[in-house]
Amino acid sequence: MNKIWLIFKREYITRVRNKTFLLSTFLLPIVMILFIFGSAYFAMSSKDGLKRIAVVNDPGMFRSNLKSDSSRMLFEFTTNVDSSNFDSKGYDAVLNLNNDSAAKKFTIHSKKQLGMDGKQLIENRLDRALEKNELQKKGIHKEILDSISKESMGAYTIENRLTSEKGKSEEVNAAVNYGVGFGSGILIYITMFIFGAMVMRGVMEEKTNRIAEVMVSSVKPFQLMMGKILGIAAVGLTQLLLWVILIMILSSVAGAFLPTEVIQQAGEANKSMPGGMGGNSAMAMKILDIQKDISSINWALIISCFIFYFLGGYLFYASLFAAIGSVINEDPQEAQSLMLPITMPIVFAFIIMTSNLNTPDSKIMVWASMIPFTSPIVMMGRIPSGVPGWQLAVSMILLIAGFIFTTWLAGKIYRTGILMYGKKATWKEMFKWAFRKS
Repeated sequence: MNKIWLIFKREYITRVRNKTFLLSTFLLPIVMILFIFGSAYFAMSSKDGLKRIAVVNDPGMFRSNLKSDSSRMLFEFTTNVDSSNFDSKGYDAVLNLNNDSAAKKFTIHSKKQLGMDGKQLIENRLDRALEKNELQKKGIHKEILDSISKESMGAYTIENRLTSEKGKSEEVNAAVNYGVGFGSGILIYITMFIFGAMVMRGVMEEKTNRIAEVMVSSVKPFQLMMGKILGIAAVGLTQLLLWVILIMILSSVAGAFLPTEVIQQAGEANKSMPGGMGGNSAMAMKILDIQKDISSINWALIISCFIFYFLGGYLFYASLFAAIGSVINEDPQEAQSLMLPITMPIVFAFIIMTSNLNTPDSKIMVWASMIPFTSPIVMMGRIPSGVPGWQLAVSMILLIAGFIFTTWLAGKIYRTGILMYGKKATWKEMFKWAFRKS
């Protein structure tokens, strides 16, 4: 045990002091926050601003029913504008309401392509105008329709509450659970690849540099493998905890400004618009709801399970990566061919999680969250939405048993492969080493 500790200490200190570790630890959270907020900024800035659209050839039903969007589009009915001169008259586009009765299609001419959301907004406004016109034909006055629209817009919201077997009711937010589950799953997916490959490269370097020959003269190959795996696991856990702390600090600092600004804008828009139904107000309310849902999440359970599945998944696969590294000589193609059977279950687990996050209780998600090859990623996708205690316990027990088995299996392969040079090993030979009696 003392020898494993010495190898563990050497691996940990050497890698933590590495410049690459320090740069990746402190730069990645900054890059992530910049990416998230930058994506949001560019998504907002890429939306079309207020566009003046000339509307021509009105058949008579749209002038009083086609409503402008105060922040996106302004419809102006005119007669002296066409597709050749709308730009010179200060319009961004011209909408021709000459109806093609067969296809029910209008034409809009513009200098720049309309975005998908802009096109959909115009179509929705036209549909609503047609609906109002048909209702007016039935004897319902326009003033009544406008009053109903103001009162009914955003009048109802749905609150999803789950009732447990004990009768306890709690509110859930599918979007927040989806985000937390996806984020946790993809983080484990990435780190398993990164640190698993780190273990494999470390073993390969020691083998090709003949360092392993010197080390195995004083320690057993299994002790060498375990010390290396646990040392890199500690490095990964240290980096992960630092990432979480830094991301929380940076996101709190950045998030402290964004919601306040949005709410202030919403208040100003709310005063200026009739009925107080501004789009920014609805956005501000959604942000407040999301903040409330995030604060109500059982973070103690999620973080503790995340650490368990991060370590369990890493230890389950790291021993296999170490076994692969011990039989590789310096051929990259050999490494890729031997890694494929190990990496495929990780990729498969990620595909299952991303494809079924909206149905966390589906059969494929339940079974995949139990099997050790896929449970570290899939179970973290399920936990935010609620997992029965017995399923979580079975998943953890099977993952621990799987780690013990893969460590034993990899140890047998590692013991032979680390001292073998020149010959390419196959999976068939590696299984023979694994189950050969000592």
